[in-house]
Amino acid sequence: MLSLDDERWSHLEGGYRVPYDPRPALARLRDGDGAAWDELWNELHHQGDVGVASYAAVPLLVEIHLERDVPEWQTYALIGTIDVCRMREGNPKLPDWLQHEYAGAWESIVAVGCRDLQRTKEETAVRSILGVIALAKDIRTLGEIILDFTGDELLEMIQAFRDK
Repeated sequence: MLSLDDERWSHLEGGYRVPYDPRPALARLRDGDGAAWDELWNELHHQGDVGVASYAAVPLLVEIHLERDVPEWQTYALIGTIDVCRMREGNPKLPDWLQHEYAGAWESIVAVGCRDLQRTKEETAVRSILGVIALAKDIRTLGEIILDFTGDELLEMIQAFRDK
């Protein structure tokens, strides 16, 4: 994992394509400040754009999720959104120096996600967890659909399909 005292953090770009250092927000999240989620969502992802800071934050988000041991839907939704955007044209490639840690975070979150599915019935959490598992299993279309659409939107799509 990129060390928290590594100077590269201050030069990595977030979703706005300007330098963004997520360490202060991640520290607040680690301390239980739920308001840090707003900053992380806003800075790591912007209208489909992500940056290397977004990718570098994923292992730390997973680590914090493991430490807190709560089936927090936002962890799944944010890392899933970052990964969906990672594959879109115009976003930077995952740097070689980050590939091992990024892959390890995804491996860990799948195992934790399976456990978290047993601990929650909250719809947003279940959809976020299932979306991340689908992405990790390289069922990307399903993962993106689950992450991007609410239950009501999915029902509308199903109904429109049936009405054809």
